[in-house]
Amino acid sequence: MPDHADALAAAREALHATFGFSAFRGVQQDVVARVLAGRSTLAVMPTGAGKSLTYQLPAVMLPGTCVVVSPLIALMHDQLRAATANGIRAATLTSADADREQTIDRFRAGELDLLYVAPERASQPHFRELLTRAPISLFAIDEAHCVSEWGHDFRPDYRLLRPLLDSFGHVPRLALTATADRHTRADILAQLGIPEEGLIVAGFDRPNIRYAIRPRDNAMRQLKALLDEQPGPGIIYAPTRARVEQLAEALGAGGRRVLPYHAGLSPETRARNQAAFVASEDMVMVATVAFGMGIDKPDVRFVAHAGIPKSIEAYYQETGRAGRDGDPSVAVMFWGADDFARARQRLGEVEEHRRNAERARLDALATLVETAECRRAILLRHFGENPLATCGNCDNCLEPVGVLDVTRLAQKLLSAVYRTGQSFGLGHVEKVLTGQSDDRVIQRGHDALSVFGIVDADEQPLLKPLARALQARGSLVPTEHGGLALGGDSRAILKGEAEVRIVVPPKPERRKRQRGSAGGDSANPVGDPLFEALRALRRDLAQEAGVPPYVIFHDSTLREMAAAHPTSLAELGEIGGIGARKLDAYGEAFLAVIRQH
Repeated sequence: MPDHADALAAAREALHATFGFSAFRGVQQDVVARVLAGRSTLAVMPTGAGKSLTYQLPAVMLPGTCVVVSPLIALMHDQLRAATANGIRAATLTSADADREQTIDRFRAGELDLLYVAPERASQPHFRELLTRAPISLFAIDEAHCVSEWGHDFRPDYRLLRPLLDSFGHVPRLALTATADRHTRADILAQLGIPEEGLIVAGFDRPNIRYAIRPRDNAMRQLKALLDEQPGPGIIYAPTRARVEQLAEALGAGGRRVLPYHAGLSPETRARNQAAFVASEDMVMVATVAFGMGIDKPDVRFVAHAGIPKSIEAYYQETGRAGRDGDPSVAVMFWGADDFARARQRLGEVEEHRRNAERARLDALATLVETAECRRAILLRHFGENPLATCGNCDNCLEPVGVLDVTRLAQKLLSAVYRTGQSFGLGHVEKVLTGQSDDRVIQRGHDALSVFGIVDADEQPLLKPLARALQARGSLVPTEHGGLALGGDSRAILKGEAEVRIVVPPKPERRKRQRGSAGGDSANPVGDPLFEALRALRRDLAQEAGVPPYVIFHDSTLREMAAAHPTSLAELGEIGGIGARKLDAYGEAFLAVIRQH
């Protein structure tokens, strides 16, 4: 291998020729340099930071085939399309491929730069035998957090990869993930045999995503308003299959194309719906988390959660499917106290040795939704970073909220829950606290309790947000029959040993529609007719080639074309995202449209 400077110069040339980029982004150069030097690496890079380029570029430059272990067939096929469009010789070897024999022949003949396989296949002895038939340049393990029991998407087959890697000890390993805290990173390094000095952490910030988290008061109305604000493609995550179907049907009645995705649908329906979403420029997918890592669509403009995710790691991973192209995007979560109540009940089903870690994850998520601080700062601190106190691109930074110390009111509420027998819902407890003597209150003798009527008219509006906050932190827990009982740190609150603060509930008039940095048509904010004409050409070419439009060119490339008005292939080739293969295939067609304008 040439020395470091020569290797990087060659890498930059290959970067421009293959992908059309004049420079690396972020830590891409550091990762590529290690791979070219034959050193094993774990790269933790945020979604949209160009992880796939860090193995695709060396695969083009190094002799032999790069074997990519990837967890989902749909994800492999997306990456295969993108790689092929850039002129990279790639293939997949999966149960869904009819050309398996041809792929094996191409591999043995040394005609593949990339070979994508699932971990289930990669861990088998017969696959290891196949790899001895041709030189291997690199092992790339995508979504590497799946190897760790501490990760949020644990896949046992990932833990069986080590024998394969060790049998080709001279071949460097590149593990890639967007979500791994310190504990998970250490586990990945150990499981895949990568030295500690091989860890590269790019940081977790996605500055183009605007985070917003709001209490759920009418999910359907809130989601319809979001769809009105966001005309581009989007994903809505719902907690159950039934809720997915319900939301997809109701939101689709508004005229926008909205499809469902969950594990209860047939494989054919799931594949058809996913293909429609990937190819669309405005469709919305309502899905469970089954619609997960296989989403390699760069122009998703919003991700909404109609309930809480499993953890901050899951939230980061799911919201990270927005704005992979770097354009402004939105992540909105609508949450309710019942979400946390169900999640805390499920903790009882978790294996005992994992329960404390899962409880800590849920507490961290509760902090994120209840905070008045910068959402991004809390997210980044969770992953071990030291961010600025404010980001300027989350709801709390854009519309700062106040914080109230409601410890005294919390003591009143918890006392009323306790004195009424820890078996009634908030509605009944609220009547007791505010002194409303209905038949049920009188019949139970609750009008004679010391807590009857101790909450005044000024405090009453705070009871619901307070109860929601107490349920989020586990101080109030649901009973089997829908009542509330004391839990968590409730006794410490009652004794004055723990404080309770809540965000000041927003007034109704503050809930105005926001068209912030990601509102309107972010793809074409000025309505440039040339941009729209280029987009129409891209749509036609994509349909003709049977690929999603973004595989031809990203919106950012079209915007640069519209702004620069190139008049020759040489000028067009200077625009970001246009490599030699795409320039040759599509250059004249796009120049023709530019000349017309």
